[in-house]
Amino acid sequence: MSSREAVLGRIRAALADVPAAETPDDVPVPRAYRRGRTAPGEDTVALFAERVADYRATVTRTDRAGLPSAIGAALTARAAVRLALPAGFPAELLPPGDREWHEEPLDTAALDALDGAVTLAAAGIAVTGTIVLDAGPGQGRRALTLIPDYHLCVIGAGQIADDVPDALARLDPTRPLTFVSGPSATSDIELDRVEGVHGPRVLDVIIVDATRPDPEPS
Repeated sequence: MSSREAVLGRIRAALADVPAAETPDDVPVPRAYRRGRTAPGEDTVALFAERVADYRATVTRTDRAGLPSAIGAALTARAAVRLALPAGFPAELLPPGDREWHEEPLDTAALDALDGAVTLAAAGIAVTGTIVLDAGPGQGRRALTLIPDYHLCVIGAGQIADDVPDALARLDPTRPLTFVSGPSATSDIELDRVEGVHGPRVLDVIIVDATRPDPEPS
């Protein structure tokens, strides 16, 4: 018996008791996932900041009033002057200064020529240190954050969920979801780390937290 025949035989055996007229939609799948993996009393936002920093991203916490200054400081530190700006990004959050803001539509060549992109986020996941983008207002399409070498992402503390199931409950599954866990990185067969292959080589994250009066790098 060939491997193919063995596999097909096991599939037929497993399906032997399934009625011929039954469809996948006839059998509900339990979705009672475990939620809230953070410990009782643990600071979800602090955990998110810690995990994001573990991925070699830079994390800053500020409040709404200090956000333009925090964005400006991050861009100055990266010498980022020519930047992609998605539709729907609040103009009042943009820092003053001599910078070029390039709005969509932008083709691949135009995006590649920019210093980076500044966006909002749809959600964050504390346990995994992940940012989720869904192409909503202020986020742009996937290419906007994957082609430039630098991505600055602004996320509200209230958008950060404990774990993946909690975050998914807040998201629209019909939207194009992009999960970002730190700057793009991969390793070759010799385990040599290479950054910037599948997306931006540098990631800055600014958390907008109403409990903090001033920007505070971490």
